[in-house]
Amino acid sequence: MNIRSYKSILNNGIWEENQRLVLFLGLCPLIAVSNSIVKALGLSIATMFVLLFSNITISLIKKSISGIVKIPIFIIIIATFTTIIELFMKVFTYELYILLGIFVPLIIVNGLILNRAEIFACKNSVIKSAFDGLIFGTGFSAVLITLSAVREVLSVGKIFINMDLLFGSAAVDWNMTVFSEGYSFLLFMLPPGAFILLGFLIALKNLIDDKANTLSGNERSSLKKETKRVRTTGPVA
Repeated sequence: MNIRSYKSILNNGIWEENQRLVLFLGLCPLIAVSNSIVKALGLSIATMFVLLFSNITISLIKKSISGIVKIPIFIIIIATFTTIIELFMKVFTYELYILLGIFVPLIIVNGLILNRAEIFACKNSVIKSAFDGLIFGTGFSAVLITLSAVREVLSVGKIFINMDLLFGSAAVDWNMTVFSEGYSFLLFMLPPGAFILLGFLIALKNLIDDKANTLSGNERSSLKKETKRVRTTGPVA
């Protein structure tokens, strides 16, 4: 059984193995819906729901499935929870569901979810699998929402537009103007702008990792220099 600590799951899900910044899984929905925070939040919640409950279910039945039927069963489970969240969105957030379009049903083939099912959920306990689903879902959401916030501001000069589609009439006045009225920058509304900004996010993560590794290396070198070898030639009292 693959035994991993909760600290390791947290570090990997948010940073070390973030599916968007390291493994580059699911870039299509990332690029397509990251032009709006409300769309990013909608897809993030839907994806986290499917990831969490598919991980739990797969962990519960892991001893009953093996061999060539494993992947098809994983896909059926993921498809079931995707259908559930799709129906919920149709009932409670229909306009947002329409905005997201095909990317809600496409959660079924999201590499992130199948990856966690095969690598983690089918090898670990229910509680750890649930925690893994929450953390990797959070890592996915953090990248998607960060990218969408930057794109929304740079493309139209506003943030938190149309939040009422997710939070109801109470959120009608949540939008804030960052730049002057009438501002627009077409590049960041389009996929090329998303790729450029994603590249900056990846570069920033790599820079932070390099700095951390350099500091860690310097600390190890310092410890080696301070360490002195003591040799005894006589009896020790």
